[in-house]
Amino acid sequence: MKILLAEDDEKLGKLIVHMLRKECHTTDWVQNGDEVEVFVEQGDYDLVILDWMLPGKNGDQVCKALRSLDYHKGILMLTAKGTLQDRVEGLDAGADDYLMKPFEFAELFARIRSIARRAQIPISEETIRVGTFELNMNNHTFKGHGKLLSLTVKEHQLLEILMRNRGCTIPRETLLTRIWGFDAEVSNNSLDVLVKLTRKKLEGTPGLAIQNIRGVGYKLEVADVF
Repeated sequence: MKILLAEDDEKLGKLIVHMLRKECHTTDWVQNGDEVEVFVEQGDYDLVILDWMLPGKNGDQVCKALRSLDYHKGILMLTAKGTLQDRVEGLDAGADDYLMKPFEFAELFARIRSIARRAQIPISEETIRVGTFELNMNNHTFKGHGKLLSLTVKEHQLLEILMRNRGCTIPRETLLTRIWGFDAEVSNNSLDVLVKLTRKKLEGTPGLAIQNIRGVGYKLEVADVF
């Protein structure tokens, strides 16, 4: 996902950006509420994470302004203000969710995934291209070295995640959640079987490899020369 973080605490902001990028989210960071609208108008963000107490416009004001600009994607409020009335005000301003400080990053990531599912964030392009390989988002096909392959829904989901995050190791838990759903009861073996089947289907398209990072997850490596 492409995320804009608005947080004026420099230490916390650096940590959040580091953790989001570690999860392979493209992340920009501003420290003043007045900057948020400018960034959102210029960048195609899937999610805005807003601290409530910001210099310039506060998070509540920024949230209302974004909704008035027809920003329909995700907004997550971060704040140390924890009364019921505070939460109601944040949600009424247009936030999709509300996370209290201090928080655990596991909960932050879970809330990000939840917002993404509820918002049904649209895919901006019809085709994802990595090198000479193409993944068609509309008809679930993969093209490489002159071959056109038909993919199952889950094979397509796996390749989409890996191609969007080329070179990044995607944790097993993230893949299981994104492909099978947050509440699904599915074993780790199901992911390994899916990867095996996808690799087999891609055997005729050399230059692209799904690598197993032992104990962590999977990543996509693509040769620079084709």
